[in-house]
Amino acid sequence: MFDTVRDDLRATLDEIRAAGLHKPERVIGTPQSATVTVTAGGRPGEVLNFCANNYLGLADHPEVIAAAHEALDRWGYGMASVRFICGTQEVHKELEARLSAFLGQEDTILYSSCFDANGGVFETVLGPEDAVISDALNHASIIDGIRLSKARRFRYANRDMADLERQLKEANEGGARRKLIVTDGVFSMDGYVAPLREICDLADRYDAMVMVDDSHAVGFVGPGGRGTPELHGVMDRVDIITGTLGKALGGASGGYVAARAEIVALLRQRSRPYLFSNTLAPVIAAASLKVLDLLESADDLRVRLAENTALFRSRMTEAGFDILPGDHAIAPVMIGDAAKAGRMAELLLERGVYVIGFSYPVVPQGQARIRVQLSAAHSTADVERAIDAFVAARAELEG
Repeated sequence: MFDTVRDDLRATLDEIRAAGLHKPERVIGTPQSATVTVTAGGRPGEVLNFCANNYLGLADHPEVIAAAHEALDRWGYGMASVRFICGTQEVHKELEARLSAFLGQEDTILYSSCFDANGGVFETVLGPEDAVISDALNHASIIDGIRLSKARRFRYANRDMADLERQLKEANEGGARRKLIVTDGVFSMDGYVAPLREICDLADRYDAMVMVDDSHAVGFVGPGGRGTPELHGVMDRVDIITGTLGKALGGASGGYVAARAEIVALLRQRSRPYLFSNTLAPVIAAASLKVLDLLESADDLRVRLAENTALFRSRMTEAGFDILPGDHAIAPVMIGDAAKAGRMAELLLERGVYVIGFSYPVVPQGQARIRVQLSAAHSTADVERAIDAFVAARAELEG
């Protein structure tokens, strides 16, 4: 039987390659950092890393690593169980309490990933008599989580408050019992920030709840790094925050839902990804506590990230590159053509700068780009070297 299936799968893979959409995996032989060594899948050698979610440079921070070593000795390697059986340790409860306080929410529940967190919310909180109103550019995990729910689905154009209001009106006219507006806090392909104050105003007007996936914000967006609700002054008006421990907060894995106490209590009883997945490894929980210590004790990493971001965005704009507007550490360099974006990424790697070209279906047709992600671990010289590499790669590509 598989011989026939194999031929079909090979044909599909050939189509992906022919369309220029194949995603090679480069292998690195060093810890995640501002500089990594590529060992396979590209030009071998040491390169500057401008495509990781390591916004605060904590993935190889010595204090985080030390906390992880200590946790291995104290708590062991893994739980070999789910939470409600025998998979809850004190370190898990401590992290949930710390995240709740940090994010200004009543309670928090840990998941193995934010993908699982988003997959476990909607079918638990919403039923067929309810409505979910989702931004058109929300992350795939939100889209998949909504698919698991029986709630009626509405979609509004990205950050378009007039369209959001139209969808809320339609949900009301359809007799929705509960309404949940869901948005990314920061849209990962564009670096755009959701207008949370306006969203919360509409939620108040139409008696809806608000949910934010703040994976690309928590740790460095907002005055205290508490994310887009803090940035917009609506921490007390957002009902559900989902996020990850795998980006700015250490870069390992794990996710969470921080929310109203009753929502978290129901998730503990009925959320399938929580009930049927192994507990977050205790070493990750302990290291995440150290990350929160670092974030709450100083703002030097956030300041350095902001400086690097401003430098890259301003200098690239001066050099004539099309950078989507904003001040987020995600700085998309718009190329347009998919093949051209892929080729530019290759030329940059040859010049010692590791970036990735994104094209359809990850982004809309004709909007291929190189998504540059700045880090607090980058030096000023690193950023300037990356800019020089972009200029040189463009000259070769257009020459």
